[in-house]
Amino acid sequence: MKKRRTIPPIDMEQVRTYPLDRRASKVAAAALGTEPRPGMKLAEFLDGLPRILGAADLHEVAQAIADRHSRGRVIALGMGAHPIKVGLSPLIIGLMERGILSAIAMNGACIIHDFELAYQGATSEDVGASLDDGEFGMARETGQFLNDAIAGHAGRGIGRAVGEAILDARPPHIGLSILAAGARLGIPVTVHVAVGTDIIHMHPNADGAAIGAASMDDFRLLAGVARSLHGGVFVNLGSAVIIPEVFLKALNLARNTGNRVDELVTVDMDFMRHYRPGVNVVQRPTQTGGQGYRLTGHHEIMFPLLCAAVLERLQAGATKKRRASARGKR
Repeated sequence: MKKRRTIPPIDMEQVRTYPLDRRASKVAAAALGTEPRPGMKLAEFLDGLPRILGAADLHEVAQAIADRHSRGRVIALGMGAHPIKVGLSPLIIGLMERGILSAIAMNGACIIHDFELAYQGATSEDVGASLDDGEFGMARETGQFLNDAIAGHAGRGIGRAVGEAILDARPPHIGLSILAAGARLGIPVTVHVAVGTDIIHMHPNADGAAIGAASMDDFRLLAGVARSLHGGVFVNLGSAVIIPEVFLKALNLARNTGNRVDELVTVDMDFMRHYRPGVNVVQRPTQTGGQGYRLTGHHEIMFPLLCAAVLERLQAGATKKRRASARGKR
């Protein structure tokens, strides 16, 4: 029988230490947050957020959007339908009206909720309650209006065709329509459809050829937007598959046709992290230069925070510019 090996405990006299001030630390007092207080201004609250992890990224993304918008660069928003369903349409329209957003790319479900909000001031049905009897998605006005608008697209793309149709119809809540705002302001709003994914595809007047042709027109328009994104910002808000895939191909087309599209800031905003936005929005488009970010959290909280931070920085920049101009005139 072999003799059992004896393993002694480690000799603590041999342990080495070093002075704390020689160590690199990832968190410093200057990066800590400030305690909120009743009645404080929004700018003070935002400035009091920690400069750590997600809050630091929020600061950096807001500054990047403000700086690049001030330099005339393109700021584009890609989105799924959930941001509309959680009440963000007025914020998005506000950014369009201020000239901050230069283009918007939507998935197919967006036009449904956008139209229904404009038409009746309400949207988002209870799928489980209506699926058993086959009534899910079969609201007459939604299918009729949107499919008719797409069938008459006449080369304008789904976004423009539906936006102009909403403008012409003047529904009671037209001010809530992102598509109508795009048509009114001349801002490209493109719609990218996967056939069979949207409720209007179940309606008798759905025209597959028209849907495909109009969505292809919008894809080519998005490639044109991507062509002008050099030094700009692309934000993906709540689309896990469609917009990340379409954006990557549009960006590739822009570069394939001889356009330099680098120094991008890309941002993925969702309440959980998905694979495709991570690689197709955050990583791959910025691998030759630029910076990608992930701001993870509820849309209805994170996007208003980002909007507020951008507006505060733009106002601060404008104030600084006015003061510098006044000093120069003395």
